[in-house]
Amino acid sequence: MGACCASCSPEPHTLTTRYRRALILVVVLNGLMFLVESSSSLFAGSAALQADALDFLADTLTYSLTLSVLHRPLSVRSRAALLKGASLGLMAILVLGAAIWRFLTGTAPEYFTMETVAVLALAANLASVLLLYRFRDGDANMTSVWQCSRNDAIGNLAVFAAAIGVSISGSAWPDLAVAVSMAGLFLGSCLKITRQALEELKTERKRPSRFERRHTGGESKMRFLEESPR
Repeated sequence: MGACCASCSPEPHTLTTRYRRALILVVVLNGLMFLVESSSSLFAGSAALQADALDFLADTLTYSLTLSVLHRPLSVRSRAALLKGASLGLMAILVLGAAIWRFLTGTAPEYFTMETVAVLALAANLASVLLLYRFRDGDANMTSVWQCSRNDAIGNLAVFAAAIGVSISGSAWPDLAVAVSMAGLFLGSCLKITRQALEELKTERKRPSRFERRHTGGESKMRFLEESPR
């Protein structure tokens, strides 16, 4: 059974082609949702929507980066993952700053817009998760894409919950609490992606270079010829 499955599994280039197509669709979805959510967050005055819009922008950029390094060596892909991890850490700081600013200067956001946009964003992110689910296990670059998509879906559910909380309480606290929670989620993914990417780079550095492999192979061949009986 296992042998049959192994023999029927797609070739690596086929998986890469499918992954590229899935990524292109996800980039388009994220780009459109950034435009929708960024304008909606200004209208509603919501820190949670603003955080989610920023997440869509970051995902659009990082997924585009993933596409650009898809056929590059592992070391290049791992460095791209490090860049994504750093962007998630920066995003966490920006979201926390926005939440603090809203707390000091803002009022309760407009919850109907929050609910409507959160449902639309959740649909887009669930579509992205389904497209990328089969590629969730891989190098740090692929893992980072899956982490971002999963975070988006969780974030959308949280924004919807915040909108319900605002509508019930008439307070901005649910909105601010969700924004802070999303910042924590971004930071956790930042640490996980960065850790895996550093491990991959460490492993890659331990491998002999092409010149070393060729040189070592040549020496082994000469030693075999010298030691073989004539």
